Amino acid sequence: MSLAPLLEAPETIPLHAFAAIAAFALGLVQFAAPKGTLPHRTLGWIWVVLMAAVAISSLWIHEIRLVGPFSPIHILSVFVPVMLVLAVLHARRHNVRGHKKAMTSIFFGALIIAGVFTFLPGRIMHAVVFGP
Repeated sequence: MSLAPLLEAPETIPLHAFAAIAAFALGLVQFAAPKGTLPHRTLGWIWVVLMAAVAISSLWIHEIRLVGPFSPIHILSVFVPVMLVLAVLHARRHNVRGHKKAMTSIFFGALIIAGVFTFLPGRIMHAVVFGP
């Protein structure tokens, strides 16, 4: 395992990857921790900022080009910010079910499912974890 492939990539890619890794770790904490508390809300805002950074930074990553400079994964670049706004609105309106569903969808869709694809052969995270 070596961070060299990630650190040698264009600057947007390490920003994207480190924000995603931090959001993944913090998301696990949020799932396990008590809900509705001040720490949950504080860490939740940090998670929202991290996920916004992941989504926005992805707009400058064009390793796979299927439609102009974009690929189907860029649909998440639109989906995530929209869902983040909905999730925050649900929380502010005390709609626990809607908030939970939105946050869980973002976590599993944008971090777990999309994250798995970053470990495919030929991708930077594959080289980080498994070597060249």
